[in-house]
Amino acid sequence: MLSAEISPNDIVTRRDFLFALNRHANRDRPWTAAQNDILSDKSFEEAKAIITRWEGYAPTPLICLPDLAAEAGVAAINYKDESGRFGLGSFKALGGSYAVARLLHHRVERKLARRVPIGEIFDRTHQDALSDVTVTCATDGNHGRSVAWGAEMFGCRCVIFIHAGVSQFREGAIARFGAEVRRVAGNYDDSVREAERAAKDNGWFVVSDTSYDGYLDVPRDVMQGYELMAAEALERLSEPPTHVFLQAGVGGMAAACAALAKRRYGADRPFIVLVEPITADCILRTVAAGKLTAVEGGLDTIRAGLACGEVSVIAWEILKDHADAVMALPDDPVAGLMRRLAEPGGAREPIVAGESAVAGLAGLMAAAADNGVAEAIQLTDQSRILLFGTEGDTDPTLYREFVGRSSAAVRQGALATDC
Repeated sequence: MLSAEISPNDIVTRRDFLFALNRHANRDRPWTAAQNDILSDKSFEEAKAIITRWEGYAPTPLICLPDLAAEAGVAAINYKDESGRFGLGSFKALGGSYAVARLLHHRVERKLARRVPIGEIFDRTHQDALSDVTVTCATDGNHGRSVAWGAEMFGCRCVIFIHAGVSQFREGAIARFGAEVRRVAGNYDDSVREAERAAKDNGWFVVSDTSYDGYLDVPRDVMQGYELMAAEALERLSEPPTHVFLQAGVGGMAAACAALAKRRYGADRPFIVLVEPITADCILRTVAAGKLTAVEGGLDTIRAGLACGEVSVIAWEILKDHADAVMALPDDPVAGLMRRLAEPGGAREPIVAGESAVAGLAGLMAAAADNGVAEAIQLTDQSRILLFGTEGDTDPTLYREFVGRSSAAVRQGALATDC
């Protein structure tokens, strides 16, 4: 059991993971003006109006997991399957591409010194004004693919930086959209710094999903795109979730989901639990310290999209008030949960889930198996859980290695049953 004498924000070592309650967070904490400057209902409606106009847009499925709910001892688990998003295989298709569209729109308006309908960016009316624009970013794979797709869709040059741990397949998937891909030594945060340096030297525009001092506007647009995923999920549920388990990374997706839940439900918002790799536990350490705290080193984890050592500044502005707990887990459960989802369960068809997609599910199962943590996060047999399956087989070779067969063999021509 968790000791009643644990000090606020202490990191608690459990058998298989680390855990911390964020004592600064509280459902009664207001949505502040500073937070509304980052993510707001008005900006969300603008993003929704734009993204839903793109060719191929459709809400992704919300899938019931009754077999895993019974195993975890909760009332329901709903899993938002992002594996088919715009054909890019992950939720990040909503963020980087939207930020590219916004950046190019602002660029055209500045050059022409007049208002321009954003639809004219979509149909490439102003290509001459964008001939000198290059967008760039660092990526573990999925964000870079989204930025490259947006650059190809809206008509500008793109250079993407990847670090040593990014797979060859993910490199090729980015290059498929016409981007120049440059591999650098070090970890994800090293590639972020290299992208920033190259942009400064060459007059390029960084489209990053993480923010830092002096760079806030574009990551805000990225996060605003992510809110659409959360909105789709909440609109499908017949009852609000009691808990949302969110994979963390730099915190952008988690902050977007937490923000939408807070603005929609206020003091009745769900209990928010963040989940990250134990080797890249920057949010856990930030919660424990009560201030932004980086993690150094290789950040080695098979969950490539979560191998991040520094928390996004604007994500933390939201998460510090509205994320209730953090779990840092090893990679051990990942492959097993990918295989579990690949098998039919209850009334559902198989689900193709990538390595990062099962992070929230891993956190839930670990918490449910630990009486002390379950009590601390108010997890009971009446709990209704929302999870985000953030990617499919974005690296088919790794997917086959972890699951034992290809995604095509898993799907066998069938889609998962919608809730």
